[in-house]
Amino acid sequence: MALKPWKKLGSQPAGEFRIFSIRSDRVVSPRTRQAQDVYVIDCVNWVNVIALTPDQHLVMIEQYRHGSTTVELEIPGGMIDPQDASPAAAALRELREETGYEGEHPRLLGRVFPNPAIMSNICFTVLVENCRRRHRVQLDQGEDLITRRVPIADLPRLVAAGRIRHSLVVAALHYFDLWRRGIAPEDEPLRGA
Repeated sequence: MALKPWKKLGSQPAGEFRIFSIRSDRVVSPRTRQAQDVYVIDCVNWVNVIALTPDQHLVMIEQYRHGSTTVELEIPGGMIDPQDASPAAAALRELREETGYEGEHPRLLGRVFPNPAIMSNICFTVLVENCRRRHRVQLDQGEDLITRRVPIADLPRLVAAGRIRHSLVVAALHYFDLWRRGIAPEDEPLRGA
């Protein structure tokens, strides 16, 4: 037996905010046939950047996060803007803006749903190789970042020790590990890709 999608009877806006909106969907369970309201957070798609230097370091950032009220060690990334031609283009832009680094050969390593229970967007992981610092950072008013170069060999220990705790960064590092092992990402296109 296969699970069936829930039928959507209708949808209405529930809130508009600077970086996301919320909607209320009226849905029917295929199992119980009962209707209920669910809430969905609509965000634009995101990109995370695995920025690899020639000497086998990752370009990472430290950033204060309001949700957890902590400073987190992360990889560069952000929202895919309407003018970005692709996740790869967004990755190159975010890398340059947040760290001043540029690289070459951007390639998609993977994609995840950040939280499919309540969010509609996709987070893409893009690898950029041969990264070197070429520019000054261009932070927006909501960003305070410090760039760090982290040896690839240190990544498993940093995750295990709880030094890297952002779930989307941990997922991106897993895709990077798979790539290093020669396990290619699936070619199956996803909604919104």
